Amino acid sequence: MGCGVTKSSEFCSKKDEKDVPLIAVPAATSMRAAVLIQRWYRQYVARMEMRRRYTWNIFQSMEYAGEQDQIKLYNFLGYLVDNFTPSSTERNLISHIFRENEVCRDVEWERYFSYENIDVPDIYSGPRLTFPLSVSQVADLVEAFKNKQQLHSRYVLQLLLDTWKLLRILPNINRVSTCQSKEITICGDLHGQLEDLLLIFYKNGMPSLDTPYVFNGDFVDRGKDSIEILLILFAFLLVYPGDVHLNRGNHEDHIINLRYGFTKEVLGKYKLHGKRILKLLQKIFSWLPLATVIDQRVLIVHGGISDTTDLALITRIDRHKYVSALRPPKKKTTLSGGQSSMDSEFDNDSISNMSMQNKRRASVTYSKTFGPRDSFQRRSLQDFSGIVNRTVEEEQEVRRRQGAFLQTGYSCSHRDLKPSFPSESDSDSTDAPDVSNEEWKQILDLLWSDPMSQDGCFPNELRGGGCYWGPNVTEEFLNRHNLQLIIRSHECKQEGYEFCHNRKVLTLFSASNYYEVGSNRGAYIRLGPDLVPYLIQYQASDMTRELTLKQSVGRTERSALKALREQLFVHKTDLLRAFKEYDEDNTGLISLNNWAKAVGTVLHLDLPWRMLRSQLVTLTPNNMLDYHSWFMELSIKDPNVERVEQTVLETLYKHRSTLETIFRIVDTDNSGLISFEDFRQTWRLLSAYLKMEISDEAISDLLISIDTNNDGSIDIEEFMEAFRFVDRNRLERGRSIFNPKDMS
Repeated sequence: MGCGVTKSSEFCSKKDEKDVPLIAVPAATSMRAAVLIQRWYRQYVARMEMRRRYTWNIFQSMEYAGEQDQIKLYNFLGYLVDNFTPSSTERNLISHIFRENEVCRDVEWERYFSYENIDVPDIYSGPRLTFPLSVSQVADLVEAFKNKQQLHSRYVLQLLLDTWKLLRILPNINRVSTCQSKEITICGDLHGQLEDLLLIFYKNGMPSLDTPYVFNGDFVDRGKDSIEILLILFAFLLVYPGDVHLNRGNHEDHIINLRYGFTKEVLGKYKLHGKRILKLLQKIFSWLPLATVIDQRVLIVHGGISDTTDLALITRIDRHKYVSALRPPKKKTTLSGGQSSMDSEFDNDSISNMSMQNKRRASVTYSKTFGPRDSFQRRSLQDFSGIVNRTVEEEQEVRRRQGAFLQTGYSCSHRDLKPSFPSESDSDSTDAPDVSNEEWKQILDLLWSDPMSQDGCFPNELRGGGCYWGPNVTEEFLNRHNLQLIIRSHECKQEGYEFCHNRKVLTLFSASNYYEVGSNRGAYIRLGPDLVPYLIQYQASDMTRELTLKQSVGRTERSALKALREQLFVHKTDLLRAFKEYDEDNTGLISLNNWAKAVGTVLHLDLPWRMLRSQLVTLTPNNMLDYHSWFMELSIKDPNVERVEQTVLETLYKHRSTLETIFRIVDTDNSGLISFEDFRQTWRLLSAYLKMEISDEAISDLLISIDTNNDGSIDIEEFMEAFRFVDRNRLERGRSIFNPKDMS
């Protein structure tokens, strides 16, 4: 095959030499064939890489937008709690999630770890634990979870109790040393994907005296086995407290867990004691160390740093005060009769007379420039719902500065950045600095920040918390603390890892197939005394080994396109308005160019819409798009929504995750059911958050359409499932979004 050999006799045995005619193949012809094959292959690889990049951009943009939405919602609800009257219905519905951040004595928690009164029935076939744990018991626990067995709630609570006691004596920053005979293994985000953890143990060995580990946060959420991962890691921590080190991630936070699945998972697996388990995990998360330093030279932290990160200050922080890193803690309050607010919470008494610390003032006006660095976190985590519509001049100024920022080498996955500004109440505040607020900023940066290619330090508007920091910040930080490398996680990378900042920052991600099967590899690191990272990559799914490159890219692409089509559908009203601006004659048709402009303007996603059109639209013979028919290509599975207002339906689909989060908050007893009145209050909260009017009549019509059994309550799971998307487009056709004809 293009080998350049000119004599065919060289391919034949001497026995057959006389029987085979000699055919001369010119060297020039063979060379041309080789060049053509190489050119074709390079084009093929380029097309595959282009598809991977834009697929990745779709997934990542939506992921970060979801995190930002969760933080916006949390701050909006916090504003209501801080400012509504104690007797208001809305305040009573949501105030319980903010009581978690009160500073309470540890002794007040100990009685809630009680497990002695929980019996383990004889028919229980799962693992049985005795404490203190032994190595063999932990190995049996791993094997049981591998075989889909569940640990009894009594053992869960007992294991959590021992873990909590151990974590309380650990420092904020673990200090670890290597020696000539020992390597340290470092793992990034696992996100509830047990198969990845099991594969790491298979390839690298389970934690032991000879195989120490550092797990760098984000153990939970998104995946289906988060609680199992936690229990395995906690068990190994108890057996090898000097050789297993756990850093806190931004998902070790009960507010984030409400949206991304961990809360739902625990309540589903432990229906009787799930609420208690979640309460205890909130406390345990707050006691997780914040960072690990190896040989005084390598810093391991989940998110990253900022230009104000101070390791000396971090070592002195009372980290357990920050049950949620999204909001500074409140001081413990005492209710009437000497009863603590914690006692009141667990006794389900009213806390309406609870005072709040550091009330935020409301404002709907903004300064026109970035504020000082010490206001970044407040600006990143402000109540965006209070933003008024910008004037044309303000919008142009925002886009001008955004464009200037992106032109400095910022990666394309961040180009949907939407800058926001501090309110006057923030920027003009003359309050003296609060020590706890400064500590909170330190923790927020450690858990939420991301590196960027340009110099400087900017608020992480894309996620909604933390900072983007540049190479100059890394250099200054390493020099100031006499370090040589930062290992962080927090971002999914296609190869499982990525170096940046002149190879002084290494991002490590251990959850393979994170967005879709074949979307990315996972990786872990072995670090020896020379402190040179040795990287090991893998993919946990057997299916990935059976897929070709084209099949893997195509599968991931179809999943991303399905999510993108959902976004197009939920923005139907905005898109129709944009389409009609180009359709001045009201023909119902627009050109492909105008379609691409309108979609890009409405969705704010930096995507090649013309190249995507073969999977997203069907053109008429004259290459025009019938946009009314285009929307009809999407349908939704619904119970009976003929009577429901279109505005309500669009709001439901566009803000489905936010609505489900509010449902989880309102469902205080974690029964999975909410009353009609709580359902109405949920929608009122959502309408206030979105600054839109949703009438009581429209909500009542929605209630009637979904209460098929007339029991006067709403099943959250059934409600959310009833309003899921069904994509009728032929995505399974597997056509490439990059037609070879388009490449010519």
